[in-house]
Amino acid sequence: MSELKTKPTAAQTANNWGSRNHIHTLVLMAVTVGGIYFSYLLAVPFLPALAWALALAILFAPLYRWLEAKVKHPNLAATVTVLIVVVIVVVPLVFVAERIVGEAASSAETVKTMIESGAWRRTLESYPLLAPVGDWIEQQLDLPGLVNTATSWLTTLGASFVQGSVLQLIGIMLTFYLLFYFLRDRGAALEWLRFLSPLPKADMNRLFDDVSDTVHATLYGTVVIAIVQGTLGGLIFWWLGLPAPLLWGIVMGLLAVVPVLGAFVIWVPAAIFLVLEGSEGKALLLTLWGAVVVGGIDNLLYPMLVGRRLKMHTVLAFISIVGGLIVFGASGLILGPVIFTVTRFLLEIWCSQSAAEQEKDQAG
Repeated sequence: MSELKTKPTAAQTANNWGSRNHIHTLVLMAVTVGGIYFSYLLAVPFLPALAWALALAILFAPLYRWLEAKVKHPNLAATVTVLIVVVIVVVPLVFVAERIVGEAASSAETVKTMIESGAWRRTLESYPLLAPVGDWIEQQLDLPGLVNTATSWLTTLGASFVQGSVLQLIGIMLTFYLLFYFLRDRGAALEWLRFLSPLPKADMNRLFDDVSDTVHATLYGTVVIAIVQGTLGGLIFWWLGLPAPLLWGIVMGLLAVVPVLGAFVIWVPAAIFLVLEGSEGKALLLTLWGAVVVGGIDNLLYPMLVGRRLKMHTVLAFISIVGGLIVFGASGLILGPVIFTVTRFLLEIWCSQSAAEQEKDQAG
């Protein structure tokens, strides 16, 4: 009788094993979550390089596939693709960065000379309606002090640019290092993501297509159009003889990236400056060029480059781009829209599954 009391039953044994398995599962989940969290912390410093490498891999995947079909060697095709991207992206950036620092310094010296000599004041006094504006500016602002501060800031910026060029170079090299593997191992990486994902293969393929469309739409619809607008703005500045056309062209391009803002933030004051200088014809030409050509090229190119790739409302696109830039920096231009796209897709999956379960319950 005592032996029967001390001997565990089959049900108790099953429960013990079940509880042990349950504990093992919880431990495994905790370790996995911890591993994912620490892996995230390790990857954060490389997030910009990862984001730009992913974007470049998506954009240049057709070129890589074409080269791979020709040379029949994935390593060689990926290497040639990376070298082509370097020539297309890095060489112009190095040239522009070198010129922009010089133009910024010379522009600051020009403005400093105008302020110290009082030329700007004499220009305003030639227009009776604007003379009170000059008086107000002199009373409210310390223009020489502001110009000296801006000049020293530009000098410091140039020095920091040179010092930070080593870190920037490391980041660029890392981007192209990752790009090589993103191109060569793209198929294996996508297959691995399909294996890890709880979503069916068809849904994962749709998600990959949506992310690819978002990257294309963001870069072509935002970056390429901003480059075109900045180039057109810089060209008109150069043709009209305005100072630092490359610098102001780049500034106009950067402003064009941000929704609501645009190149007009630069060319409108420049047109006013030309009017004050007595060059009404140049001011009119700049206004027409800025309003019609620079401002209108967006409406012309966007449907051609983007089409229906960006499946986001204008407000959501604005939040994803600007919010991404604020949270992640320059890489947020890619990460913001991609995060919104993935989240929207997952919400659609949840909604469709909920609707299917409701239909099943109603039918039952």
